[in-house]
Amino acid sequence: MLNTASSREPAGQHEEVGRRLPAAVLWDMDGTIVDTEPAWVAAETALAHRHGAEWTEADGLSLVGNSLLTSAQYIKERMGLDLSPEEIVEELLDGVVASVAESVPWRPGARELLEELHEHGVPCALVTMSYERLVAPILAHLPEGIFDVVITGDRVTHGKPHPEPYLTAAAALGHDPAYCVAIEDSATGATSAETAGCTVLVVQNHVAVPPGPRRVFRDSLAELSSSDLAGLQSELS
Repeated sequence: MLNTASSREPAGQHEEVGRRLPAAVLWDMDGTIVDTEPAWVAAETALAHRHGAEWTEADGLSLVGNSLLTSAQYIKERMGLDLSPEEIVEELLDGVVASVAESVPWRPGARELLEELHEHGVPCALVTMSYERLVAPILAHLPEGIFDVVITGDRVTHGKPHPEPYLTAAAALGHDPAYCVAIEDSATGATSAETAGCTVLVVQNHVAVPPGPRRVFRDSLAELSSSDLAGLQSELS
């Protein structure tokens, strides 16, 4: 259930070295916290082989950041499948969930930054287009309660690049998106967060992300601290 508290500016206790920490940090998952994109491409390739269709890594990477149903519609048309988008999503999830069950491919610095923000009392939300059955086994490897809100692709009407996922997360936390930082690795996700009004920290992974009016770029989350996040919004002025 959404928290309907009115939006508020960052609390005073979130100040660090003379700068305010974000009111909240809104995290993408695939490609940002965990490097599951290769598992998605592998699942798509396996689906193509089962149905005698063609699929390339470039096809897979073109879908990075999209809602699963949007990706599934593309796959249906590209592979010529006699399956519904919903059926395609479930087949793909079977493969990716099995991959994660064997080993969780963490992105450098993601868990450390999450834990530091939690220690500083900065609320965090997970904003992912993956479905709950993939999210749950990954969250099981993180400290309980590290995310105050979890927004998954099967819980929103409009997926990324629509702003709904990030607007929903910010509203659930009771914060104005303008005071939130979103962490993303794709152009689709960055557009969603940017349109919602967030400052977007872009850490590119498998795909290039173009510059944007509310986007700040870093090479990695490794060795990035909460105080570094405090200075991001000033880079946009």
